Amino acid sequence: MTARLYIANRNYSSWSLRPWLLMTELGIPFEEVLVPFEQSNHANFSAFAPNAKVPCLHDAGTVVWDSLAIIEYLAELYAGVWPTDRVARAWARSASAEMHSGFGALRTQCSMNCGLRLQLHGIDAALQADLQRLDELWQDGLRRFGGLFLAGSAFSAVDAYFAPVAFRIQTYNLPLSAESLAYTGRILALKGMQVWHSAALLEPWREAGHERDILSGAEQLQDLRKPAD
Repeated sequence: MTARLYIANRNYSSWSLRPWLLMTELGIPFEEVLVPFEQSNHANFSAFAPNAKVPCLHDAGTVVWDSLAIIEYLAELYAGVWPTDRVARAWARSASAEMHSGFGALRTQCSMNCGLRLQLHGIDAALQADLQRLDELWQDGLRRFGGLFLAGSAFSAVDAYFAPVAFRIQTYNLPLSAESLAYTGRILALKGMQVWHSAALLEPWREAGHERDILSGAEQLQDLRKPAD
């Protein structure tokens, strides 16, 4: 039986993107089940996820929730999820865990919305610190392992973990070094990222909370999405 990956709106759901992109780029078979965010709450997610959140993976009776847990589960079954080199693998896991629990200002002030192009009202000290750390981290991986991707020549879970940041950089035109912007371009050019982005633009749904939050600190320059239903 093919595994089922439950995700939410592509425009908003950065957590859904991570395992979806990893499985897509590595050719791991799965069935996608998209359940849109509800306007008031996300109680509808409790039908398939113990924590009522996305993403959630169902695989032959095993239920795995939380994006990092899903990635580790997949690593036990498929090659290529993490780098084969021990040092690169340790670095990749550390960087992914840092993204999983950190970068709070980047998450809060630059919510993911694939279909909008925005100009921030300003970059405060907290967001600047996150962008500086992001730049340092990416440059460290690219230089240390000498590849096109963060932990070497091959796309792996750490790149999937930072893929939502690439969309944020595109949406907000965030200032980073030339090296980090070039890496961002490579991630955005991945076939899986292009498929995700194209599908996001066609989504008919708008969730009021996400739409309100994203415009609280930024000016909308362009909306590339099809009109809402």
